[in-house]
Amino acid sequence: MFYIAKNAIGYVYAFTYVALLSCLLVAGAVAPSLGAQLEIELDPSVDSAPFKMTYQRTVFIEYEQGGNVATFLDGTKLALEGAAGPEDPAVQRLAAGLNEKIRSDRSLASVDDLSVEYGFYMTGRDVNTSLDFRVVLTGNIVGYVIVQDQQKTLVDLGWRGLSLDEPVVIDGVDVNIPLNILRDHDPAIYELVRGTDAGRILSMPLINADFILEMPMARWHFLFDPTGIIEDSKKSGLSDELAGRVISGWSMGTSDIFVRQVEREWSATVDGVSHPDIPGEVSYDLVARQAADSGNIHIVGFGSLDTLDGVEIAGVTAEAPEGFGDPATGDFPVFIIYGMAGMAAVGGGAFFMFSNRALKNEKRGQQGIDPRRLVSHQTSAASGGYQTNRGEAHLRDFADYQQTRSYYERAGQPAAQHTPPPAPASAEDAACACAVSAGMDSECDCQVRGSCLCDAACGCPAETCREYAGSM
Repeated sequence: MFYIAKNAIGYVYAFTYVALLSCLLVAGAVAPSLGAQLEIELDPSVDSAPFKMTYQRTVFIEYEQGGNVATFLDGTKLALEGAAGPEDPAVQRLAAGLNEKIRSDRSLASVDDLSVEYGFYMTGRDVNTSLDFRVVLTGNIVGYVIVQDQQKTLVDLGWRGLSLDEPVVIDGVDVNIPLNILRDHDPAIYELVRGTDAGRILSMPLINADFILEMPMARWHFLFDPTGIIEDSKKSGLSDELAGRVISGWSMGTSDIFVRQVEREWSATVDGVSHPDIPGEVSYDLVARQAADSGNIHIVGFGSLDTLDGVEIAGVTAEAPEGFGDPATGDFPVFIIYGMAGMAAVGGGAFFMFSNRALKNEKRGQQGIDPRRLVSHQTSAASGGYQTNRGEAHLRDFADYQQTRSYYERAGQPAAQHTPPPAPASAEDAACACAVSAGMDSECDCQVRGSCLCDAACGCPAETCREYAGSM
């Protein structure tokens, strides 16, 4: 019973893990855009770390197939791409604006050595026109070390809301306000959305990571990787980045039972407006979609979250505290312990429920042949003074066999043939039946206790003698 219950719990674990993995794979496959995505690794020993921040949004202008708007936009294509480095004055103004936003968030860190890549793509179809906006910022975050001593280093994490509300024009392209791109590079689309709710949606800044800052670090997923200091792992050949170091990581952007990340969507319906290049009234729907923001922050060392003057920080040590993650110390995550106990309870309850249901479906009482219909007789014989107790049993009649005989056995018999019932037994029948054992010179045994049934001198019932006469 214990073995079966243990296997059942194991199946519950396996099913849960497969389901969670499947959900993650599906979620990663269908995300329409990245939203704001942060990637950075902080090394407290150098106080400068490279980062990458990606902003992306997709907008659809949807209209009736074959209508006047579809005729005007179907087949339209436009692509704008470019890049600029730290020496570009527009990029320098962008870095200054980001640093001003960081100061307003009460962080002392700064953006340095900033570079920008951008891309805008428009494709017109018979039922909709898609507008894709993408901006990638790369550079360094500097000044994130607050204080450092021999035991611990305090690292500033309040700089991560890299956002800007004003236009950012690089090479004549406003990479931050999508509506301005349409105004400067596709006036026909601009006239279609100008002054409408659709235009207000397209006016929202693209460079916005406020949600990454607003999500408390305590609600991010925490991972600790001690691979760099494990002696056995060195035999496999570690990279220089991992050797001798431990890594702490926080990630956000995936949903779990505590935090639900959802795609952001803005929509507007435009009906009955006019356009200089489109005959008649213009009607369409505009939908802007952006996936939930995500972030991955890694710190060299073991990090413990804290707050300093309203700013989130991490206290970093070279190694994890003794006993971290060990269930015996009480530092093992409590929700994992109770989660495993809950899964075990669910598995055990499911096992007993199915067992009880199967038990109820079983038939109760005597199964098989009724013992009252069996007749026994001894088959062993005496050898000297030794007698074995060995015997056999068979049915008193063959009614069941007659009822269950194969159809093919009866197929050759005449359909109208009937066997008359046997006549009552007479004394002559009994004498004839007992005569079979007359020559055995044995003692009368009408109860079938010995090796014979009866002899001619016995007064055994005719039914008994007739039943066993054939077997003698």
